Amino acid sequence: MNATLDAPGGDPNATGAAPRVATDGHREVGFRVAFDSARLAMALVDRSGRISAVNPAFAQLLDASAQSLVGLPVTELAPLGLDRRTRAACAAVLRGERAEMRCTRRLKHPEGALRWAEVGLVSAGPPGPAAVLTVADVSEYRELRERLRHLEMHDPVTRLPNRSLFFERLATALAESATGRVGLCYLDLDGFKAVNDTLGHRVGDELLDLVGRRLVQCAAGPRGGHLVARLGGDEFALLVEGSTGTQQLTDLADAVLRALQRPFRLAGQRHTISASIGVVERPSAGTGPTELMQAADTTLYWAKADGKARWTLFDPERNAHRMTRQALSSMLRPAVDRGEFALEFQPIVGLSDETLRGVEALVRWRHPRFGTLGPKEFIGLAEENGAIVPLGRWALAESCRQARGWQLRHPGLPIYVSVNVAVRQVWDSDLVTDVADVLEETGLPPGLLQLELTENEVMGSGGRPVRALQALSEMGVRIAIDDFGTGYSNLAYLSRLPVRALKLDGMFVRGFQAGQSGRTDRADETIVASLVDLAHKLGLTVTAECVEGPVQAERLRRIGCDTGQGWHYSKPVAPERISALLASAPQEAPRGNVVSQDAGRRARGAERRT
Repeated sequence: MNATLDAPGGDPNATGAAPRVATDGHREVGFRVAFDSARLAMALVDRSGRISAVNPAFAQLLDASAQSLVGLPVTELAPLGLDRRTRAACAAVLRGERAEMRCTRRLKHPEGALRWAEVGLVSAGPPGPAAVLTVADVSEYRELRERLRHLEMHDPVTRLPNRSLFFERLATALAESATGRVGLCYLDLDGFKAVNDTLGHRVGDELLDLVGRRLVQCAAGPRGGHLVARLGGDEFALLVEGSTGTQQLTDLADAVLRALQRPFRLAGQRHTISASIGVVERPSAGTGPTELMQAADTTLYWAKADGKARWTLFDPERNAHRMTRQALSSMLRPAVDRGEFALEFQPIVGLSDETLRGVEALVRWRHPRFGTLGPKEFIGLAEENGAIVPLGRWALAESCRQARGWQLRHPGLPIYVSVNVAVRQVWDSDLVTDVADVLEETGLPPGLLQLELTENEVMGSGGRPVRALQALSEMGVRIAIDDFGTGYSNLAYLSRLPVRALKLDGMFVRGFQAGQSGRTDRADETIVASLVDLAHKLGLTVTAECVEGPVQAERLRRIGCDTGQGWHYSKPVAPERISALLASAPQEAPRGNVVSQDAGRRARGAERRT
């Protein structure tokens, strides 16, 4: 190859001479040897922007002779495929406005293969050439980088895309969906932990790999199929990047369920599994990856809660209800501090004479946004997040204060107040101390306070809760089991608990109500009669809940049930209404029927105590 490197007396048109430098002969020879023998493809560019010399590696890379390249404008070298922006950057280097330009291009190798090359143009400065052009083959580096990225972006067990790659593709799908919609099937294997625990993690990994293969088969399609990814553990996702509607997603979910229902061969045996799938399909506009995954995760939880081995479609109304629950949960503790709760009281009536024996305190939340909420709408949330402790402490104190006021104003009618207690109040606070402090502060006799715990909480608890109940009973406080008959019903254990009363669940009492035929459920009557007889032999009193009509009340009285509670006598009322009932009754025993004229006595419906 022949080129001239701005040397005195040099002929710029010569093509047979190697580049020379304006120095002694040793340096000129050294430069020529280094330039010609370099494995890096290099070319010298003069100040007019034309190639003045190339080394053999450059000519070989571009599959051209040195003579044919010398004199060509550097920005017009077709094999380099420089675009307008890159050519402008090259011109800036030649003008001395920037030090270098670098870019990566895909070049066609002389043998026909496509190679990745890094093209660089570096300013040389005076007195030599204007710039040095280099073209480095970086194909091996790119391939290594792609292999490393593949390892980074794929799950080693199933070789499927992992969470990182899935979210990349999801973001792209939301931004570039051909149909303007996107769909997602988010699934979790039911009972996978049992496989790991019984057969070991190696077999568990084998199962995950087999599941991944079946999912890929389900997702295959004429246009290359949908993305299948393992997001971690036993969670997989199938992304439909250009969804055509909900039907497409539910059909895909059905196919997945059918595929996974076929037995798997693991450790020489046939094993069957199932999956729960959350299905989400929506417009891509206005939807972000995080929002879509939150919806999918929520829907997967619904599928699990609905019985597993099924798919569940995202429901905006159901989700709004969930969001409302979350909002209520976060506002519970501040609501206690702000005094947003109030108590109503439902009479507990003696069945033999229909006299008022006690009242049950029922908490209401006067929510500034959602209106008045009953306990079913927030007590469960309060137990979950611990707000039941301050709320329960407030309800206990307020109930005892009201009961003490009734006792002082009507000393001849000592009615007790019954307060519901959650077992978490025993674990997370000192319930015995709380009760003792409240009784001392209000002056209410312990015998006029009854604490109710559900059957499951009492029967399923041991240790500290039982010791707390024992201490409260020794203090003189009445202990009652609420919703009796729906839980453990461990009667042998019942005899060892400090319980004074049982409250029969309303499911038994509803069968006492005569239907259109005038007949009642004899089976329920037999069960209740047996429970009442057993309770009396154990020295316990029995209260029937959900008494809604005279037929129920009469049959319960005939069986021997002690007290009743329900809309037949009164709905839950404000404390002032209880005061009015007591004021209208004789102030000494025997007491008259102080609730028989209550406006809610004949109320109908299946509403249980709220």
